[in-house]
Amino acid sequence: MTTTYETMYILRPDLGDEQAEQAITKYQNLLRDQGAQDIQIQNRGKRRLAYEIKKHRDGIYIQLNYTAPPTAIAPFERAMRLSEEVIRYLTIKQEIEEEKPAKVAATV
Repeated sequence: MTTTYETMYILRPDLGDEQAEQAITKYQNLLRDQGAQDIQIQNRGKRRLAYEIKKHRDGIYIQLNYTAPPTAIAPFERAMRLSEEVIRYLTIKQEIEEEKPAKVAATV
């Protein structure tokens, strides 16, 4: 069974464009190795942080939307936690509502 997830992570602002692309590819491949599918990547660019994180005032925001088995999340987040290039990350499980048939009005 697969579930839809969204992961937002922030890379250090001092990474060059090539280093940032390598980091994005690294995490995309890690997810694929764990069985993730339909990976959509959105590079939100460099933005100002609301507060200082690890002595950084800016960060490169990356958003991933994907479907994966629940067992894929722990190794993925562990790799981010141990990484020097990721300063913050958050993974949430998406609740997708199934279409319900429209109610038919009862006529009397």
